[in-house]
Order: sequence, then structure tokens, then C-alpha cells
Amino acid sequence: MTAILITGGRGQLGSALRRHSWPERVRLFAPARDELDLFDPAAVAAFLRERSVAAIVNAAAFTAVDRAETEIAASFAANAQIPAVLAEAARQADAALLHVSTDYVFDGRSAQPYDVGDPVNPLNVYGSSKAAGELAALRAPRAAVVRASWLVGRDGTNFVRTMLRLASERSVVRVVADQRGAPTIAADLADALATVALRMATDRSAPAGVFHFANAGATTWRDFAAAIFAEGARRGLSTPRLEAVTTAEYGAAALRPAHSLLSTRRLEQDYGIKPRPWIEGLTGLIGDIIGDDA
Repeated sequence: MTAILITGGRGQLGSALRRHSWPERVRLFAPARDELDLFDPAAVAAFLRERSVAAIVNAAAFTAVDRAETEIAASFAANAQIPAVLAEAARQADAALLHVSTDYVFDGRSAQPYDVGDPVNPLNVYGSSKAAGELAALRAPRAAVVRASWLVGRDGTNFVRTMLRLASERSVVRVVADQRGAPTIAADLADALATVALRMATDRSAPAGVFHFANAGATTWRDFAAAIFAEGARRGLSTPRLEAVTTAEYGAAALRPAHSLLSTRRLEQDYGIKPRPWIEGLTGLIGDIIGDDA
């Protein structure tokens, strides 16, 4: 039996990880916040030891990008302090650690997709806290950092759920058109993380370090919204008029990278994982969301 700990198991990605079809030989633990205090090193170490945890997948994070600009301490506590606690606990337990990070560690000034070795230069507090969390996680003897971009899933608050809600509330929706990246379907990322976690849990020579995962295909937030509305219209939902705006016109509190495509080449080379196009995953995702809300 292989024991795996999922942290942040009630969040968007954590929920997708819990729904993943794990092999029967896997014993999955996904404790709620009141069941395991991730800020308590002794409690985390005891949890791993008592359950013989072989791998940790850290999906716990402070992801409110604009709120992080004023809630700096909370952002760094969740995004940097927790990975540090998990890295030390993983060292003590001889467990592998997978830590999920973000494209927002980059400044968006590259015209090419970012590779895993490119220098980070975050533009906002959220990105800075996640960059610090990467360094903390990589202190574990066997650690992998998996950066993802524009995460969307059937749970929680995300761009797809927001656009579907706004389609029913407004006749006009304004969406930024000058930020370019790639959506990541949470279920697809969960599948990839499970593959890496199982390999690292059972093979001490499994590739480690930094990896990127995002679904294939570049887009803008505006064009992503258009695809969401088109799929919604196919299902009989209202279709608002889409108005493209610039980042400056939108006026968010936190700066965002203008270009944050991620190269997934290393993940494909080392683990054989080749992400499908995001547009292929969008149909099923919207079906899941509408079904949940019906």
C-alpha cells in the first residue's frame, strides 16, 4: 500500500486530486484544516510518520491574487511557510514532495514559452510568495515543483465559473485581451500530478526538480471567455456581448504578466505527459459545472 497526502484537499485542485482514479494500492489522505494544521511542524511530521506517507502533493495555497497585495502576511504564510514545513517533514519521513506553483513567478516579458530553467521575476505579491514557496519546497531531498497557469476546474472560484455566472447576470462582459497564456484544466493537472507522485513515491531515482504543466494552446482571457460563452450557448445558456479591454483599463490591484505561456517539454520528456488542448477539456468542464449547479 502506498500512502499519499493531499494538502489543500478541499480547494479547486485538491478536489480534483481527490476525484482522480487512484490505483487500489494507494491510500489517500486529504485532511481538512481542522484535522491537520499545516503550520505546525510537529503535527505534520507526526501525521506522515504515523501513516507511513510516501508522497505529499501540496495543493494548499493563497490564490486571491489581488487580495494578496494587501494581505501580504497571509499570502506568504500559505504560499511560502507551508511548503517549508512540508519540506522538512518530507525530509524526516523520507517522503517525496510535489509542490504546485504558478506562471505568475514570471514577469511576462518573454515572447517565447517559459522553460523550467528561466529566471523568475514576479510582478506581484502572490507571485513573490509562490516563488519563495518553490525555493522552500525544493529543500526537500526528493522534491518536484509543478508550475501551472490559468487554473480552472469544477470547484471553487475560477474564470470559467465566473464567466458562466456573468453570462446569466449581464448583457455585456468586459474581459482583458492583452494577457496571453494557456488555461489548465484542474482534472488534467490532477492526472499529471498523480502520475508524478506515484512514480516518486515508489522510485527514488524518479526525475525531480521543476516542471511545467498547462493545457496546449495559447489564448487570451478575452478569447478564452468567447470559447466559454460559445460552449454555453450550445447548451442553451445566455450569451452576453463580449467587450475587450486592456489590462490598464481593467485596473486590477495586482500586476499580471502579459505573456505567461509555459513550455511543458520537460514533463513530457521525463514522465511521458503531453497535455491535451485546453479547448478539448473545456466542453467536459462546463458540463460538469452546469451539472453541479443544476
